[in-house]
Amino acid sequence: MDQYIGLDVSLKDTAISVREDGKRIWRGRCPSDPKLLAEMIRKNAPHARRVVFETGPLSTWFYHVLTTEGVPAICIEARHAQKVLNETLNKTDANDADGLAQLADAGFYKAVRVKSFDAMMARALVAAREQLLNISTQPGNQIRGLMKTFGLIIPKGAGRVFDGNVRRLLEGNDGLAKIILPLLEAWYDMRNRVAGLDRQLLTVARESQATKLLMTIPGIGAITAVSYVTAVEDPENFRTSRSVGAWLGLTTRRYQSGEVDYDGHISRRGDNRLRGLLYEAATALLTRTNPRTESSLKSWGLKLRERLGFKRAAVAVARKLAVIMHSMLKTGEVFNASAGATV
Repeated sequence: MDQYIGLDVSLKDTAISVREDGKRIWRGRCPSDPKLLAEMIRKNAPHARRVVFETGPLSTWFYHVLTTEGVPAICIEARHAQKVLNETLNKTDANDADGLAQLADAGFYKAVRVKSFDAMMARALVAAREQLLNISTQPGNQIRGLMKTFGLIIPKGAGRVFDGNVRRLLEGNDGLAKIILPLLEAWYDMRNRVAGLDRQLLTVARESQATKLLMTIPGIGAITAVSYVTAVEDPENFRTSRSVGAWLGLTTRRYQSGEVDYDGHISRRGDNRLRGLLYEAATALLTRTNPRTESSLKSWGLKLRERLGFKRAAVAVARKLAVIMHSMLKTGEVFNASAGATV
């Protein structure tokens, strides 16, 4: 008889519930280690048909280890599962595991594609770079603010220009220099570390034929290309190129109930970071004026800008970029400037 297991995963412990023939036959707890979980599942549910758990911080690790151990693991969309789990009178880890086991038994769930460890490594690199870059702006702003108090206005400039201007203005002001220079050294150190991650990112981009292919599109740099390739992984994961736009939350939401039927803003579902990068790429494509950026895609976006405004046009171009990039990965063809808006 087939058995269906629900796992409610937390950082310390995982609640387990096993169902068979529509009834719970066993439940328990186990430390949140997928290898230990696999042993416990084999012991208490030797005929496991589905082992279901929600998306979360540990889901990638759990999925790959459990499947390697021969466990039929399925990662499901947490938002969908919570709509069912929140209906229970008493919300406990054990009851959540029971609810997940019932979803596994009924087949009423939406499975999520779990990314590979290699893809997650590249995504971690992009995320770490972004985080350090954001942090590195704080000391610079703090230095500018503190020095304004004493009438020392730092001219516009970044990098070595900023460093040189700060040191020049601090000459002869030893008291203020003792306060500002530690901040300046911290700022400089963080910028060096960001540069180190930049080099790693460029190395990853150069080693991938898919990434180099996407970088033939105007406005698409190494960060956006790497993020897109690692998010999509295999182009065959999507039946059509147009579905990528909806997957990234770049299509319009719709609400219909009785006589009410209206379209709202974009759904903003999916990968928030990649969606932002595509919007930045679309902005660059629409605002830069040089021969390399000229294409039918840009012309289409500029016409939309005249009719709908810049932000809506940029969102539309970002969605179109997502579709074009998927089509390029599928066909292996470089960006065609004359056919860019027809995909």
